[in-house]
Amino acid sequence: MSRILDQRFLLLVISFVTSLQSTKVLSEWKKCGDRECETAMSRVQATTDYLGPDCRYLNFKTGEEIMVYSKLSRKNENLWTGSKGKDFGYFPKDAVKVEEVFIAEEVEVLTKETDFLCLHGDKYAFE
Repeated sequence: MSRILDQRFLLLVISFVTSLQSTKVLSEWKKCGDRECETAMSRVQATTDYLGPDCRYLNFKTGEEIMVYSKLSRKNENLWTGSKGKDFGYFPKDAVKVEEVFIAEEVEVLTKETDFLCLHGDKYAFE
């Protein structure tokens, strides 16, 4: 019985650590095409396959097109945000090449805590 409790406790700790990582603020600032970050900034093409570490990240295969809506700035400039079909999330800018720029002048705005939540179906996942 003690062994089962030890295993459950270990699983609980692992689950807690994973949830902390997936709600961590990646940067306090981002650059967008407008103040609401609703306008696509550019269209990029994946130059490599990418599988993100958690549900906040956009997974893609080489050659897929992604619409970029924001770029994290200051603390974490290597991550951009974009969509591919219905999927939306963060990805490393080094995994793509820019195909077309829609907005050349970027606006820097504060991120929101909701920028870093996972979206499952129609609901936000508060872990």
